[in-house]
Amino acid sequence: MIKLQYTQFTVGKWPDWIVKSMRFIYSIFVLWLISHSVSAYELVYVAGSEQIFKQPHDIVLSRDRRYLYIADNNNDRIAVLDPDSLTLIGTFGEGQVREPHDVVFQSADTLLVADTGNNRIAIFNVQGANAELVGELRGTIRRPEGVAVHSNGRIYATGAVSGNIEAFENGESIAVAEGLSAPHDISIAPDGSLWIADAGNDRLVNMNQALRVIRSLKGPPYQFSGPRYLDFDQAGRLYVADKYNHQIKVLASDHAVLFTLGSGRSGIGRNVFDRPEGITIQGQDIWFSDTYNDRIVRYQIVNQTR
Repeated sequence: MIKLQYTQFTVGKWPDWIVKSMRFIYSIFVLWLISHSVSAYELVYVAGSEQIFKQPHDIVLSRDRRYLYIADNNNDRIAVLDPDSLTLIGTFGEGQVREPHDVVFQSADTLLVADTGNNRIAIFNVQGANAELVGELRGTIRRPEGVAVHSNGRIYATGAVSGNIEAFENGESIAVAEGLSAPHDISIAPDGSLWIADAGNDRLVNMNQALRVIRSLKGPPYQFSGPRYLDFDQAGRLYVADKYNHQIKVLASDHAVLFTLGSGRSGIGRNVFDRPEGITIQGQDIWFSDTYNDRIVRYQIVNQTR
């Protein structure tokens, strides 16, 4: 039998070099804990819809969380789902929209649609799965594929063919920024600035409200390939549908790559995608459009540490 004897030491009796060594080891241990707590973030698969869409693009949740609206691109319609079961409740827009790409709420009952094939932003009054076309916005944008509503009241829209982003106020165009390539989504950051998926340039562009460039994210470590739609969660993390990488990338508030969901190859099942495009987030719940698998998938955020 081996006997272990515990001996108590006091710091004052230890040599100075041992104390310094212990403090160094402790600092390394703290850094290790911090790095591992950052990487504890995770997305967990919850459910997937049936494959009843034709290349669904961006998605948005109603403010009362009762309905999930899908830009059902190749069906030329807006599909309405139950956000929990992902079952189809109804559709609207048939004969009114062509190749819709984006959907966003301006108010609780006003839905803006990037009506790509009609070169406009269509405005619908919605009540659940019922909707009435009540207006439109037109400007310099051609084949609009992204639209966003800012807290300042402005509406921003991108033109994929015209390569620009345009700002509207009270129904009138007030500013245009050029120099983009096939821009898609616009997402409003917590600080009020805009993030644009500049898909043709494989980058994200950050602009202020006056459409002046602040910064861009491109190349390593992001390696975007045709980024499409974006959204922020309540912690300020930015989610990117990285289409041709078949991935969802999550950026921390300091723009570091925090998490990547997807194998990098097309597929269908849990945690794999085929050219995903749309994203919407509320609280811990996230919905993605797995575009070329013609389905919507739901995930949840767990282990939030950054």
